[in-house]
Amino acid sequence: MTDAGGTSGVRLTDDQRLDWLRLIRSENIGPRTFRALINHYGGARAALVALPDLARRGGAARPGRVFPVAEAEREIETARRHGVAYIALGEPDYPARLQMIDDAPPLIGVRGQPATLANPMVAIVGSRNASGAGSKFAGIIARDLAQAGFTIVSGLARGIDAAAHRASLDSGTIAVLAGGHSKVYPPEHAGLLDDLLAQGAALTEMPFDWEPRARDFPRRNRLISGLSLGVVIIEAARRSGSLITARMALEQGREVFAVPGSPLDPRAEGTNGLLKQGATLLTEASDVLAVLQPILGRPIDIPARAPGFDNAKSMDDPDPAERKRIVALLGPTPVEIDDLIRLSGARAAAVRTVLLELEIAGNLERHSGRVSLL
Repeated sequence: MTDAGGTSGVRLTDDQRLDWLRLIRSENIGPRTFRALINHYGGARAALVALPDLARRGGAARPGRVFPVAEAEREIETARRHGVAYIALGEPDYPARLQMIDDAPPLIGVRGQPATLANPMVAIVGSRNASGAGSKFAGIIARDLAQAGFTIVSGLARGIDAAAHRASLDSGTIAVLAGGHSKVYPPEHAGLLDDLLAQGAALTEMPFDWEPRARDFPRRNRLISGLSLGVVIIEAARRSGSLITARMALEQGREVFAVPGSPLDPRAEGTNGLLKQGATLLTEASDVLAVLQPILGRPIDIPARAPGFDNAKSMDDPDPAERKRIVALLGPTPVEIDDLIRLSGARAAAVRTVLLELEIAGNLERHSGRVSLL
């Protein structure tokens, strides 16, 4: 039986949770790499033992840092003292929709009311520099959707996010953080976060004391859309984080709703562009309900196992000729993994092994089904 417990809904032991935290916090390990390692080795502890050799075979000059036991124990204890629980992929409290995305975080730190995560969710995001009308409309939509039984998800940012959270405090709202639980961003929303924890929750995949950086916000955005049945965009400039959230929502198979705005307002360029691209026009909450109620009318298809731990794809050690052909096809331009298998003539399992070694060595970058050398 793997660390996932074999079926969705089985809880990790304390020792397994510690091993999972060590593995996901180790150098060059992301959600997809974590999943591949668990699939191959059957558990996090065996994967941790294998990391130095995998890095060496992938060409690393030195083994990547394996997260120490003492640091993992300290993080879990610190989080526990502050009311944060680490929930693992596949456990009963892990959000069902988030579990379905292919880069779902193996562990999420949750503070507040974890039961809120079981509700159907809609995300509301938009401009940090929101207009008064935009903020007011975000509040109206959030309240109406909450009354219809949805939990509102957003990113605790200034502007639209804050308006959506405030309007749904009484019904429970979810704040997805870009940093750790001890590093609220923006700092002035610490009070808002405290208020929403009474009926809602805050969650993050980042370490407890992690200071958010610019690149952490797109990572957060995939969780906002991943948690939700649909994403509502209210005011977004042509280049904005909200459009990143919309793109991720589409990639995850979520519904995207956009509020139209004046062509003269730069804050409406992004939303108007989404409407041209086929997003659902939103002028009232019933527009969301009309699209999402049929989805809720069908049972949510939750896999029998946490995704990525069922039907595990095997890996195998490539022979020298296979390894040479695979590496020769890689470069700075992303290539489809299926093309890599076809062009190299190597076994699929051998390709996966070489890519995993290169990634753990810090020499590979993944791009939604494609890979490139760094």
